[in-house]
Amino acid sequence: MILPDPEKKSDPPQCKNCPSAPVTTDWQGFVVVMHPDRSEVAKRLNITNPGSYALKVNIR
Repeated sequence: MILPDPEKKSDPPQCKNCPSAPVTTDWQGFVVVMHPDRSEVAKRLNITNPGSYALKVNIR
C-alpha cells in the first residue's frame, strides 16, 4: 500500500488491507485496482481488495 508523505507526523503507518504487513515509503511504480474480481492483474498479484498497490518495494 502506498503511504502518505513521511514528513507529516501522525500515527505509525499501517496498511488497511493487511495491518500485519510491513509498510515503507521507498517504492517504485504502482497499480490501481478498482474491481479485483474482474482484473487479470489483480489475480496475478493476489489482490482481493480495491486500492493502490506498490509494485516494487524496498524494505531496509
